[in-house]
Amino acid sequence: MRIISLNAWGGRLHEALIGYVRDADPDVLCLQEVLRASDAAVGWALYHDAGLDLPQRPNLFEEISAALPGHDGFFCPTSRGELFDGDTAIAAEFGLATFVRTSHSVIAQGLDFVHGSFSSNGWGDHPRPRNAHCIRLFSRENASTLTIAHMHGLRDPAGKGDTAAREEQAEALVGLIERVWPGDEGLVVCGDFNVLPDSSTFTALARLGLSDLVTGNGLADTRTSHYLKPGRYADYMLVTPGVNVAKFKVVEAPEVSDHRALLLDIR
Repeated sequence: MRIISLNAWGGRLHEALIGYVRDADPDVLCLQEVLRASDAAVGWALYHDAGLDLPQRPNLFEEISAALPGHDGFFCPTSRGELFDGDTAIAAEFGLATFVRTSHSVIAQGLDFVHGSFSSNGWGDHPRPRNAHCIRLFSRENASTLTIAHMHGLRDPAGKGDTAAREEQAEALVGLIERVWPGDEGLVVCGDFNVLPDSSTFTALARLGLSDLVTGNGLADTRTSHYLKPGRYADYMLVTPGVNVAKFKVVEAPEVSDHRALLLDIR
């Protein structure tokens, strides 16, 4: 099974992103920062924030779905706000997306907020709402089960250090996983956590037997050349001892976001 986790950056590197997703052909794709605007046919729109105009793909969920026709897609929104096509406002939702190859059956799942609650009338103030999605899969090929969870951790303008909100977020993530994962099979947890490697988030996850493959392999950079700030940690992928890792890679090329994709192949 191939699992990929990636912050899609709203599709700002759209052509490269779609090509990579299609070529990498994951069994499970865990995406953060995905948009869906089902009433808009526009290819590009702008997100306005603090004097910045950021290009976004308002139909990114549908575009990824088209690139992975043999997968079931799950869209998990955190907020609903406006993008702009010139002077025209486009209502769009922002959140997580999970894609699962149809050869794997989703036999249980959980979706919940790990910070805040759904914002239906605008993107909200920072730190904005964040959620996590947890799925339990049955592989018909080898009659095995596996649980996978991913999260987009809250962004704090003050930085990635631990805060009370981040500690509560970690406990909420653990609680969500425990509602889905039976505890006697492999568990993979991944995403853009927006924390540092010494965060108490990992102490909480360690109670489930999870260890991180990024820091555990001595890797110190999960960002691409499009990220210009100091501090290169953001994305993590953790596994329990029962997960048989065949390959783990922090993908340097192609660059499809300001985050690098995390690729895990398991036997």
